[in-house]
Amino acid sequence: MKQDKNIPYKIYLEENEMPTAWYNVRADMKNKPAPLLNPTTHEPMGHDDLSPVFCDELIEQELNDTDAYIEIPQEIRDFYKMYRPSPLVRAYCLEEKLDTPAKIYYKFEGNNTSGSHKLNSAIAQAYYAKKQGLKGVTTETGAGQWGTALSMACSYFDLDCKVYMVKVSYEQKPFRREVMRTYGASVTPSPSETTAIGRKILAEHPGTTGSLGCAISEAVEVATSNDGYRYVLGSVLNQVLLHQSIIGMETKIAMDKYGIVPDVIIGCAGGGSNLGGLISPFMGEKLRGEKDYRIIAVEPASCPSFTRGKFAYDFCDTGNICPLAKMYTLGSGFIPSANHAGGLRFHGMSSTLSQLYHDGLMEAVAVEQTSVFQAAEQFARVEGILPAPESSHAIKAAIDEALKCKETGEEKTIVFGLTGTGYFDMVAYEKFHNGDMTDYIPTDAELQVGFDGIPKFPGNEF
Repeated sequence: MKQDKNIPYKIYLEENEMPTAWYNVRADMKNKPAPLLNPTTHEPMGHDDLSPVFCDELIEQELNDTDAYIEIPQEIRDFYKMYRPSPLVRAYCLEEKLDTPAKIYYKFEGNNTSGSHKLNSAIAQAYYAKKQGLKGVTTETGAGQWGTALSMACSYFDLDCKVYMVKVSYEQKPFRREVMRTYGASVTPSPSETTAIGRKILAEHPGTTGSLGCAISEAVEVATSNDGYRYVLGSVLNQVLLHQSIIGMETKIAMDKYGIVPDVIIGCAGGGSNLGGLISPFMGEKLRGEKDYRIIAVEPASCPSFTRGKFAYDFCDTGNICPLAKMYTLGSGFIPSANHAGGLRFHGMSSTLSQLYHDGLMEAVAVEQTSVFQAAEQFARVEGILPAPESSHAIKAAIDEALKCKETGEEKTIVFGLTGTGYFDMVAYEKFHNGDMTDYIPTDAELQVGFDGIPKFPGNEF
């Protein structure tokens, strides 16, 4: 391995270099994300409309599209110090294996017990719930990273935590479930018989493996029917992208420290938390006309919200009890195939990222499952980290971009988000190694069923 003498293998920030405020990319957007709408009146929802569901201070962050920086409370910053700053790693071994002139970096977010970036927002949301004097929170989780992170954060602040886990992941990832229970959370496979909406979904879709949309409906129902509880979400919402901006800000500080300027920035995309967090400061520069970057969102071909979805107002949940969000969506009734990237099995996408994509400020690609695991295995063998299936979508795209550089001879600098580790995803790796993994891609006719369920009202044409 030939190492650049000027660039360390791992770039760490000093404690005093860590960001003290989150960056709100919406402040620099000319076209702001469309507001959440009341599903009955189709009118924009304000603080009072959202307060039965969300924590008060988080609502303020959700609705704030003018302040570029929002201070990180000291107690959250102190918690961050347990596992942040996270390293920005130069993938020298991968570069050598690919024989590419490209320079590849990844921001590694798996160096905490939750195994992913999700803890960055979980601790913030738990902090604001505790500050408000709540008893506990409810949530959904796909692959389990968010549920694990939230259970850790709630344990830290002595809050009750009720998790609805997508059934296919509940069955595929029992050890992730047990980590949540270790931290005191109750974990229920979704859809379940414990809620009215869960029973309705099971009656309409017997034997369903569930989806994030189903689990969201159940978690919201429980939060709104129990005093002292609020619902918290691990992706999609503006507040979550705000908290995750810590990823991109650390990345940019580290790169600026060594004079590194990325050409291509890549992140996996399910609801948008990791991608939005990684790209935020770079997108800010792009929006302000200071620099230009190529930004790529990578999603599963089995759940192609960006690449095949419609830009419209839609429900964020399968039970149609949540506000309407304008986003790229496959329809709230779309239930993806049981692929192994559980964290990317959401029918929609962040309103902020959807607006940026719609405005042509970023691009998207959809990749098939077996090719993702091929990339994951290749990365693991040379970089020494077993990546999560979600993260491996970004790895696949980064390898593809590096190989293009090999063909053209261009020395591009590529940075991608390694959102977490895959040590609780061994069932998926087993199916890949045994040749049992499939590449399901929905047909246009199957997607149309989901599109037919998108609410129809004046101004929501698509």
